[in-house]
Amino acid sequence: MAVQRSRTVRRALTALIGTFAALLTASSTLTGTASAADRQPTTGPDDHWAGSQILRHEGGAVRGGKPGDSEPSLLASVEGVDVSGHQGNVPWSTLWNSGVRFAYVKATEGTSYTNPYFAQQYNGSYNIGMIRGSYHFALPNVSSGASQANYFVDHGGGWSRDGKTLPGALDIEYNPYGSTCYGLSQASMVNWLKDFSNTYRARTGRDPVIYTSTSWWKTCTGNNGSFGSINPLWIPRYGSSVGELPAGWGFHTIWQYTSTGPTVGDHDSFNGAYDRLQALANG
Repeated sequence: MAVQRSRTVRRALTALIGTFAALLTASSTLTGTASAADRQPTTGPDDHWAGSQILRHEGGAVRGGKPGDSEPSLLASVEGVDVSGHQGNVPWSTLWNSGVRFAYVKATEGTSYTNPYFAQQYNGSYNIGMIRGSYHFALPNVSSGASQANYFVDHGGGWSRDGKTLPGALDIEYNPYGSTCYGLSQASMVNWLKDFSNTYRARTGRDPVIYTSTSWWKTCTGNNGSFGSINPLWIPRYGSSVGELPAGWGFHTIWQYTSTGPTVGDHDSFNGAYDRLQALANG
């Protein structure tokens, strides 16, 4: 009888230990696979890269499909990357050897922030052989579009016809500091965007690329269609295809198809062959 009781106790202990181990495994799995949208809000300009707020507000996979996997109509593309102060010093030779041929580098935000790693990133990508450009993270509630375009040009956002410099890009996305549309009406947002674009063109001779998501554009501009014939579109979507475009654009120029956090930059695909990327640089 004592032996039987001992076996019963051992079986109960074994079952209890197994249950506890299973619970630990499940907990670890859930923690490791928490979605990027559940991450804590970013805290400052160094943490605001192109797409940082798109991922928080729109969710989606952290790493999307490689362009061309599900789009047989895409005949040619060029691999690119975008970086900001979040990455620090970037290993450009590693990226070049992996096939990256163009880069966008965050230069400014609002009218008070400049990327402390801008020189290493902007000059480093150029020196390794990439075609590169810079971008500005817009804060429309802080100052006018003209003020921010001028600040951008004066702090790394210029353009020259050297065959290796892309037109500057305006990153307009969800407000990391407050209300989605920065407290502006749709009409006021459209006017702000036109103010930035017109000023940038007056300063550089080029129309800026616009980086935005379709969802944000619909919400904050009323899906305004007046920019598509003027400004090239750089669109983020972390899925297997570029998806719906904002009104006015019949095609995208650049697709940001992954967002990794990031540590080595988000990855982008230029919609065309290398000679078309050169044409965009040359204006």
